[in-house]
Amino acid sequence: MNKLILISVLALSSTVALAASSVERGKSLYMKVGCYQCHGTVGQGGTAGLKLAPSPLPFEQFAQFVHNTADAMPPYREQVLSDADLKDIHAYLASIPQPKPLKQYPLLKDLP
Repeated sequence: MNKLILISVLALSSTVALAASSVERGKSLYMKVGCYQCHGTVGQGGTAGLKLAPSPLPFEQFAQFVHNTADAMPPYREQVLSDADLKDIHAYLASIPQPKPLKQYPLLKDLP
């Protein structure tokens, strides 16, 4: 019985480590290919790009758009960003926490 628990804990810890490395790799790719220039460093959006985080599109829609867009954003074909790369970028965007409500900031608590 103890062996089964140990195996389960090891499997879970390797999954968590893999997920963390995917987030870090995704953040690195997001910066490297220049996503931050239009979408902000934490996907908050900007004058040239839409808000992507903290709740990105489902992965399939996200990948389809990135690979095939004909809008102002240039398409990043699979030769430039593979689905594996996009999964890591998506993991990074999904890892970004929701911002705190404005009322939690002392200077902003009295705003309507």
